[in-house]
Amino acid sequence: MRIALVSLAAAAAVAAATPALANEARIEARTGVIWDGSDSDAVAGVAVGYDYDLGEKLFVGVQGSADKVLTGGTRVSWGAGGRIGARVLPATKVYALADWQSKNCRSCNSAVGVGGGVQQDLGSRTYLKAEYQHLLVGDHTTDADRGLVGVGVKF
Repeated sequence: MRIALVSLAAAAAVAAATPALANEARIEARTGVIWDGSDSDAVAGVAVGYDYDLGEKLFVGVQGSADKVLTGGTRVSWGAGGRIGARVLPATKVYALADWQSKNCRSCNSAVGVGGGVQQDLGSRTYLKAEYQHLLVGDHTTDADRGLVGVGVKF
């Protein structure tokens, strides 16, 4: 977990020192499924972020999120992390991501998520996104996986 957080801090420091090109803020609504090998549940949430361009193709970004597993006994899980990726087509980004997620229930553990995704622009301000994350829970708790799709607006 410490390695993931240090890596994100290093990426954020590089991004902060990079001159602005076409940086963009974004906000999205998302939904999907979370599973741990024995159970699966629907999840819904929102995310906000900011991407910093590192030239014409590469970018790094920071993101905050709030997601809720749609079953009884759960609460909103707050997340903070980042992503690094490339613009593979003028309207398509692929990226790797890492974040920290707070507990989603009273007896649960927080988790570090690692994964990747693709973001496809629908126009100059809207996009669709698909993501996969493996959630490293720790404390002898079964890890989980999460698949999300989202729709968002860029500013």
